[in-house]
Amino acid sequence: MTASAPGPQVSSGSGQGATVPPRPPGSRRDHRIDALRGVALLMMFVDHIPQNVLNRFTLRNVGFADAAEIFVLLAGYASWLAYGRNFERVGLRAGVGRVWRRCVRLYVFQAVMVVVTTATIRYWRAFWPVPVDFLEPELAHGLSSFWRVLFLDALPSNLNILPLYMVLLGVFPLIYLMMRVSLWLTLALSASLWLLINLDPSINFPNWLDPDGWYFDPLAWQFLFTLGACAAVVAGRHDGSLPRRGWLRWVCGLYLAVSALEAFPWQQWGLPDLRPFAITAPDKSVLAPLRLLDVLAIFYLVQSSHGVRGAAEGRIGRVMALFGRHSLEVFSAGTVIDLYARLIFTSFGSGWMLQIAVNVIGFTILWELATVLDRARIRQKQRQAAPPAEAEGRGNPAPAGSVMERAR
Repeated sequence: MTASAPGPQVSSGSGQGATVPPRPPGSRRDHRIDALRGVALLMMFVDHIPQNVLNRFTLRNVGFADAAEIFVLLAGYASWLAYGRNFERVGLRAGVGRVWRRCVRLYVFQAVMVVVTTATIRYWRAFWPVPVDFLEPELAHGLSSFWRVLFLDALPSNLNILPLYMVLLGVFPLIYLMMRVSLWLTLALSASLWLLINLDPSINFPNWLDPDGWYFDPLAWQFLFTLGACAAVVAGRHDGSLPRRGWLRWVCGLYLAVSALEAFPWQQWGLPDLRPFAITAPDKSVLAPLRLLDVLAIFYLVQSSHGVRGAAEGRIGRVMALFGRHSLEVFSAGTVIDLYARLIFTSFGSGWMLQIAVNVIGFTILWELATVLDRARIRQKQRQAAPPAEAEGRGNPAPAGSVMERAR
């Protein structure tokens, strides 16, 4: 399964829909994080529909990592930008309150998706057959255990990424305090826990629906989240980019080339197998080392590249950033659309007409949702800035300090 972790909304620019006003020189912002998250969101939407032919062209076909790793890493990065720096301004207590309010919001979205998924599948079964793997039998044939899902004691296979993010974001204040002491100590402790889980995968959170525990083991995935937060600190010291090292970029590029050869579905495309090594797919649940290195290589190449930064400022980059700025809403809507797409393909076939219809309708819904949310965000900013401007426009005297500031 491929999934993605929606992060906090960190706006890296403004715009209304796809129409982006020009910015004066020197005021450009870095859109790479939101753009990369937007790309991963769209890949996630495609990957979660097994019958969708477009999933042959997503990241999981050219590397060990997929959208899940990218989103958790970016969630850690964005958490520092949205909450870590906020602790310094408002204090730890108020900052923790903001984090927990976000966790509550994540839980509400998770609960809504659980209810919609369960109700939809149970209703659909009354008219068309649905494979049992669409929902665990315990939920498909009875609701006596439904409370376990709402209390996160049971995680259905297609609804297990937001609980991971809730846990990671919930412990972010602790990560923040450790980072204030030492970034290296924080990474060392986090890496040690990740290594322990890889050596003993049985250490996991309990999952009533699966004796192996959570599909995304939070004790392992916390390392990727922590790496993202630490990367945000480092990038903040270098104008938003990671330090550019030519030799490291070559190493990352070489690793990704080997990863692409190993992960590419040669048989699915009817091509001879060109894998240089006979490597089994690395374990996703514990964030196996090959998957970790893959996503770190991608992130370093993106976040240290001036070319990618410039591309993210272009029209396509702004469009991708539009999705990335509203990741929670787009992710949740995409998950529901994925459910209906799978049901449609399963019940009525996956011919070309349905392929086109499902993808066009799905992408259009996500685009419209992101556009509406972005316009609402812009209107809210305008309302917040309107009172002082309106007061001056009505002839109300401005404070002397304000006049002097404008005179300077």
